[in-house]
Amino acid sequence: MLKRIYDWCIDAAHKPYALWIMAGVAFAESSFFPVPPDVMLIPMSLARPKSAWLYAAVCTVASVLGGILGYAIGALLYDSLGHWLIDVYHLSDKVEAFRAGYSTWGALIIIGKGLTPIPYKLVTITSGFAGFNVWLFILCSIIARGMRFFVAAVLLNRYGEWIRVRIEKNLTLWVVLGAAVLVFGFVIVYWLL
Repeated sequence: MLKRIYDWCIDAAHKPYALWIMAGVAFAESSFFPVPPDVMLIPMSLARPKSAWLYAAVCTVASVLGGILGYAIGALLYDSLGHWLIDVYHLSDKVEAFRAGYSTWGALIIIGKGLTPIPYKLVTITSGFAGFNVWLFILCSIIARGMRFFVAAVLLNRYGEWIRVRIEKNLTLWVVLGAAVLVFGFVIVYWLL
């Protein structure tokens, strides 16, 4: 099954709709969806290394736009939808501590957490709930998400063939490691915040 999904992403890189699907995943991940766009960004960049820059740019823009939706959920709908999304991830008790940190470290929190495997939706929703300056939030999101996706683009563009051989040789291992990093992000949020 993993091989079929990987092969679909590799094949999809040459199809016009793939960019839209990846943008949709990047948008949704920043506000409510648990799967990061790296699931598509990496295989598509491996299939077309010269397009890695375009893919990173699309992921960045879509992620920031999704982050604005997450911000709006936190600012306008926290008592209903925002609170429910935080409860789905069992992070209700962590939001207040996270929110308190915004008074001193808001920009650094957004940039730092935007670069890590910590679910970005927690950052976006909490930024809105905390009433963090929306323009500074957008700027910090552009920096954090841009850095995250463009570092991947640099690596995939430069070492794409080397990476592709290793991924295809041990696909299950890499998927398990990717899932572990995602779970680790949730664990960090749960235990450290």
